[in-house]
Amino acid sequence: MSYVIRPGRLARLSPLPLFLAALAPTPATAAYTPTGDHLTVTVRDAGHGADGTFEVDCHPARGTHRDPAGACAGLDRNTRWGRDTFAPVPEGSVCTMLYGGPATAHVTGTWAGRPVDARFDRSNGCETARWDRFVPLLPGMGT
Repeated sequence: MSYVIRPGRLARLSPLPLFLAALAPTPATAAYTPTGDHLTVTVRDAGHGADGTFEVDCHPARGTHRDPAGACAGLDRNTRWGRDTFAPVPEGSVCTMLYGGPATAHVTGTWAGRPVDARFDRSNGCETARWDRFVPLLPGMGT
């Protein structure tokens, strides 16, 4: 309970206005600070206007990526408890020597509470298959 001193008397203030003010929505800010799942994707040499740097936030999906909802849904499908979603192709993998093109990508940020710093290319069958698992986060190359 709060009190206000007025000349000649003491008045009690109701806590109700303070309570209602605390429930009022806070104004939206112009600057967005990402929290949780946030990725920066840089794509090079993919062609067809797919090159550039894009931001993706998930849960809820938003950002400068062409399809943030699709990118987040694809990431959710690839995420498995106890496994690194962005793990590179394992050393010693037997891969076809089918070149998938010059496209490269670098993904950084945070996913599922873990830091991400992953590089992608299409230098052989294994790397191309890894890239394709990340479409639409990474651009589809029409293979």
